[in-house]
Amino acid sequence: MGFAAFDNTYDWSRLATYRQTAMNTPNGQIDLSVGSPVDPVPQSVQRALAAAANEHNAFGYPKTIGTDDLRGAIAHWMRVCRGVDMDAVGAGVVPTVGSKEAVALMASLLGLGQGDVVIQPKVSYPTYEIGTQIAGASVHKVDDVADTDSWRTIPGVKAIWINSPSNPTGAVLSADQLAGIVAAAREIGAVVLSDECYAMMDWRTASTHDDSNEAQAANSFSLSSTPCVLSSAVCEGSAKGVLMLYSLSKQSNMAGYRTAFIAGDAGIIKHMSAYRKQLGLIIPGPVQAAMAAGLRDVASVHNQWKRYRYRLESLVSALRDYGYDAHMPQGGLYVWVKALSGDCWNDMAALADLGIVPSPGEFYGAPDSLRFSSTADDETIELACSALRHAA
Repeated sequence: MGFAAFDNTYDWSRLATYRQTAMNTPNGQIDLSVGSPVDPVPQSVQRALAAAANEHNAFGYPKTIGTDDLRGAIAHWMRVCRGVDMDAVGAGVVPTVGSKEAVALMASLLGLGQGDVVIQPKVSYPTYEIGTQIAGASVHKVDDVADTDSWRTIPGVKAIWINSPSNPTGAVLSADQLAGIVAAAREIGAVVLSDECYAMMDWRTASTHDDSNEAQAANSFSLSSTPCVLSSAVCEGSAKGVLMLYSLSKQSNMAGYRTAFIAGDAGIIKHMSAYRKQLGLIIPGPVQAAMAAGLRDVASVHNQWKRYRYRLESLVSALRDYGYDAHMPQGGLYVWVKALSGDCWNDMAALADLGIVPSPGEFYGAPDSLRFSSTADDETIELACSALRHAA
């Protein structure tokens, strides 16, 4: 049958007019739209990549399921940073070529198609919907996935997307909410798909970290990530019917390395891995070594966490001065606000006149909102803050 057609408003070319307007301002374009990292890749990752450049895993074909070293690094990271013993809950793991590939192909690799329904939040990352459409399955959007009564009786539900912390809103689901979703999904035989790519960017306890003691701060940081769907308390000690996705793109600035993984139900992972092997969906060998290094380098992730905390706090303050009802997100890398005009495109035009280009909320299912990304360097963030305050 091949890929089914998809229909989505997620088209960055629609920002061309606003970008041109912004470029013609005295400051030029201040791009706060795309969430693409700008900070250096950790030295530990660069060293690992270089060291593996001519190892057997470079000139030979790499393993689809990952090297033993990478799988060990993932297991260690899950245990230390996410509080999950993968062996104890019966979880398997397979690396993916970035998280977007995993999201976009998820419904297809689950074997979903016509007549199957995938639940997702109304306000969410557009690729959830696109991936479901590509598989030929149907999308059903709900206001709150944690409100299981909104979807548990819908015929044909085969999968439920969760995203915590959320892109774009930054909302974080509690362990109790996650447990409720898992329990309801199991009742109807559906798979829970938990996108936790921003898990280490949790801001709810930001003020409690003492940066004067780096070792203590990094340890405290590693224990303060958002709840994981594979934690024993959430999944009742079993990964059955539960999959979690994670990426190093944001925590380690490795978006260009395309390093991510799916962990969860060992049977589903084994089935997906067989297809992935035949499709050649394999992380390059040297990159697997770099990924393992990134997962072990929690200190560098803590440093990145501090950068994003500073940028988010700066943006929130300036956006409030300009008139937005802006607040620090619970997690993630974005400030999500209601449009002052009530329409994202009207606000996009006004902000472009200041040189600022955020993301229109329509891309994420909320045309009355805007998303401002903190994935810009300090100078760019400061320039945006200055422009907002000057115009206030």
